[in-house]
Amino acid sequence: MAQFEYGKVLDSLITPDVVSALGNVREHRGRQELYKSLQPAALEKLCEVAKIQSTGASNRIENISTSEMRLRELMQRKIEPMNRDEREIAGYRYVLDMIHESHDSIPVTPGVILQLHRDLYRFCDVSFAGRWKDSDNIIAERAADGRMVARFVPTSVVATPGAVECICKEYSRWSKDGTYDPLLVSLVFVFDLVCIHPFSDGNGRMSRLITLLLTYRSGYDVGKYVSIEAEIERTKATYYEALAASSAGWAKGESDYAPFVTYMLGVMAACYADLDARVALLASGGKGEDILRAYFADLVGTATKRRILDDNPTLSRRTVERVLQKLQSEGIIEKVGAARATTYRRVER
Repeated sequence: MAQFEYGKVLDSLITPDVVSALGNVREHRGRQELYKSLQPAALEKLCEVAKIQSTGASNRIENISTSEMRLRELMQRKIEPMNRDEREIAGYRYVLDMIHESHDSIPVTPGVILQLHRDLYRFCDVSFAGRWKDSDNIIAERAADGRMVARFVPTSVVATPGAVECICKEYSRWSKDGTYDPLLVSLVFVFDLVCIHPFSDGNGRMSRLITLLLTYRSGYDVGKYVSIEAEIERTKATYYEALAASSAGWAKGESDYAPFVTYMLGVMAACYADLDARVALLASGGKGEDILRAYFADLVGTATKRRILDDNPTLSRRTVERVLQKLQSEGIIEKVGAARATTYRRVER
């Protein structure tokens, strides 16, 4: 299979596993359209929470972070960035807002991708913003003996502009063709962009922003209401395993896109399932105690107080704190950790 022949790539993805995963996502999407008509206020509340979670998660994956409080204040434009990490977070927020508000008006072209990269660094004084990489890069990993070895060699500097031009043309052609679901075309494009690794810095965050742009343009906009980036962060080990599995033989046009595509469809299905649960809680009209009892009944793992508030935006902080105390006294939940590291989890019986 020659590189960037999307017709052949997409045809190879029509397997039982991929078709089943895609069907699951489509089924969830149908329910979301109903939510938009019946629960518009609930979705609006979830949208603001998802933006904060997406920005925090996507940057943390790249070891860029700030405190939870400052992250929220940066997102709400209440403070100015005070260091390099916060300037990069502010740039991510800027591009994310643009995608949320204008995705249908943002074409997928090399020029637009460069513009989005420039805007990602709009608060940083760096020379590489909005430019293709100027030196070859290598994806390396540490071997068992401590040596750094090349895991993957992306597209060369010389070939990068042409490669990006090619995948943009293939995306434009096959997303409009109608033969394949545009979501599949989008995920193939994102994987190729990751493998090309076209920038000196910011490739990971750009790939996740482009994922949102393309999924929204394809009609799958769950990422507006439940953070896709946060789900990727939660399953980061599997994310890198899928990338490694699909990248083998990529430069020769011999890679298997299925591991990455199936992983991303699973991420989206998990986000849609989360959306179902959140909307059900928001629409229940129940008291704060009822809502949180149901919330912890379905919770996997632990949750910070901030996450509990984000996941239940109709509840006030005072209500959440009161119910948390009551549920602890009843032995329904327990506190883990202390001070800022405090989380809560369901007590298994």
